[in-house]
Amino acid sequence: MESARCKAFMYAADTGSFTKAAERLNYTPSGVSQLVGALENETGLTLLRRTRKGVTLTPDGEILLPAVREFLEKENRIYELAAEVKGLLVGSVTIAAYSSISTHWLPEVIRDFEQDYPQIEIRLMEGIRQEVTRWLDEKKADIGFLSYQEPMPYEWTPLDYDEMLAVLPKDHPYASKESYPLINCETDSFIMPALGRDDDVVSLFERNGIKLNIHFTTLENFATMAMIEKGLGMSVMNNLITEKWNCDVVKIPVDPPSRITLGLAVPSYKQASPAVKRFIKYAVERLKKIE
Repeated sequence: MESARCKAFMYAADTGSFTKAAERLNYTPSGVSQLVGALENETGLTLLRRTRKGVTLTPDGEILLPAVREFLEKENRIYELAAEVKGLLVGSVTIAAYSSISTHWLPEVIRDFEQDYPQIEIRLMEGIRQEVTRWLDEKKADIGFLSYQEPMPYEWTPLDYDEMLAVLPKDHPYASKESYPLINCETDSFIMPALGRDDDVVSLFERNGIKLNIHFTTLENFATMAMIEKGLGMSVMNNLITEKWNCDVVKIPVDPPSRITLGLAVPSYKQASPAVKRFIKYAVERLKKIE
């Protein structure tokens, strides 16, 4: 099975387009189409459904895609190991991370890493927790930077704690207080980010037996804070998120106090490529503040 055919199929499936896959692979769209067709002939399966709007996976394609990802991952690892034996370190590292972590933590790590290993390509994907875990599961990402939640099906390295804060409009009755009672979220208008389910927030309120009074949901935390600034409600989020945006809001600790653990997750350190292992070492050395 030729890796070029597998790559064409994988990128076409990921992007939903032969044209976009061609851009990633530096081929022509017709070339990508021919490679996918050759793979379909080789396997005897129709892997992609072609339409005027693009391509989508068939049921057979959905079954085969994870195996194709694993095949290409193993192939890349062989080349990386061979380069390491020769005294070189090449390859790629795909990182999935919260936008707050990619903004505040990772730039310095990536800068230092690139200076020492310019031949290693770094790819950064930003998303909420549900997206980060999905990318790890689908092998689209090698490393995930996220918060700890049970169950944790990955090898986990804690890096630092982050305090949970109440984010309030300036005219909120508790804006001048030292802390915000979580129980008030049963009556205050609550704005829930992260596609309407922020796992860290949901876990916090479930532990305290509090039922949220959700009035709005958003995708991005910035939208949440902008709505709070306009007096549309309040929310709870970890401190690192709030440092990214300059909104005219009030941030105070919650009562009872709470914090989350941010860290690094990898599906299997043993099976990780040399490039991924080296990046993990860099990140842990620079970011780890807790045991």
